[in-house]
Amino acid sequence: MNQLSKLLGKGMSTFSKYISPAMLAASMLAVITCIALFVRPYIGMADNGDFFRIIYGNGLYFNEPDYYSQYFGHFVKQYGIFQYFNENAAALTSSQSLFIRLSMAINKLIYHPELFDIRIQGALYTALLIAAVYLLVESVTWKVRRKYGYPIALLAVFMFADTGYTAYFNSFYGESVVYIMSILLAASGFLLYRNRYNDYVMLGLFIVSTLLLTTAKQQNATVGVIVGLIGVIFIYLRKNKMFRTVVATSMIVLFLSGISTYVFIPKEFVEINQYHAMTRGPLSQSDNPEETLKKFGINEQYSILSKSIYYERFTTVDVESPVLKDEFYSQYGFGSLLGFYITNPDITLKMLDLSAQHAFTIRPSAMGNFEKTENKPFGEKTNYFTGYSTLKKELSPKTFGFIVLWLIVICSIYMPSFISAVKAKDVRGAIRLPLIVMMMLLGLSGIAVSTIGAGDADLAKHLFLFTVMFDIVTFLAIADVIRRGIWQNKGLKVGE
Repeated sequence: MNQLSKLLGKGMSTFSKYISPAMLAASMLAVITCIALFVRPYIGMADNGDFFRIIYGNGLYFNEPDYYSQYFGHFVKQYGIFQYFNENAAALTSSQSLFIRLSMAINKLIYHPELFDIRIQGALYTALLIAAVYLLVESVTWKVRRKYGYPIALLAVFMFADTGYTAYFNSFYGESVVYIMSILLAASGFLLYRNRYNDYVMLGLFIVSTLLLTTAKQQNATVGVIVGLIGVIFIYLRKNKMFRTVVATSMIVLFLSGISTYVFIPKEFVEINQYHAMTRGPLSQSDNPEETLKKFGINEQYSILSKSIYYERFTTVDVESPVLKDEFYSQYGFGSLLGFYITNPDITLKMLDLSAQHAFTIRPSAMGNFEKTENKPFGEKTNYFTGYSTLKKELSPKTFGFIVLWLIVICSIYMPSFISAVKAKDVRGAIRLPLIVMMMLLGLSGIAVSTIGAGDADLAKHLFLFTVMFDIVTFLAIADVIRRGIWQNKGLKVGE
């Protein structure tokens, strides 16, 4: 018995010596995700009709004869590659195109010049996620005792390897880029706080991940603005002029990237979102739609559009008609809608609670995860490694009040260490709370932009940024509790 105990102790000692918590998390995530995406039955995400916006401009096309009949129901893994002139211009500008183009280049080298297998893109995203989770876990377990570090690693796997997230990798939805870049943004920020790795390298990773996150989806325009403003705190990490100049210039670039992303939203999508912003927003929640329209200076007869969808086949009014553009769309915008919500708190609370009902759903209920050849029911979703997404959806309180309570609790538990760091003039230690607040604001901006900009249309996908930031902040807080660092700063000064 003593001999067995010695062997086990030696084995654990060797394991902990060579396998760090970050390495453990990355390895487990790699195995779980590879089984989900690259072992039959392959898991992906069915097209809801949005794929055409991103693939045609990047040189891909639908090549399955019955592709359209598989909308929402089945995931398709192969697409055609244009061989000659591609007359299709990009429907939207997105950093997602960079990953599609890189995946296509790899595909042509190792697979086929005319057929694109989406699993190659999935492999690229998987590699990036492994690196992102490694860095995130390293940011909270570096110089932490293994007995605390390993539980944190397992928590990271449970949360971030969930197939509700990774199923997006085998699809053309921009959520894949949003997910990975959000984790890299948090990881690089906290590695700067902990003084782990080179500050210039981590700052570069922070900037690149923010740019890619901001430009991944038009609704993420606020990301660049928020990070550009709060990221100024990094100026004080070092006293040398070069570092401060790099930080200041970078934050200006991030701020402008957010503004540019908003300005260059294609007119087509502006009109669609604007339609839903009214019909699925103020009109849908108002007890008197006619009176609501009068507040915007819109003819009361348009109250008939309440709760309608832009894509409906049979409508009372042509959504693209010049009449509607002159008498309806031209009468309101983001500013007037924001003003309406501010002056009508009852409707605002209804919309916020409605958003909260979808804010904790990682995977949309509308899209299936399996190929048609697997003979699964239309729209069938996988249950493989979905424990966290299931628990989150079922157990999270579906009210905006819970979100407010979460914000208060998180800020409260980090406030004492922030105050002590400020008093001690520990600049590096003081940036932890601002980083946490920054990520919470990014999540809240997702709710605000989606609610004001598109009403309750497709909220599960529109609130994806919030659910990711909620998970990252919650993970960081739990990790700090486990490693007993919640009340004190573990940021290290340069040279330590």
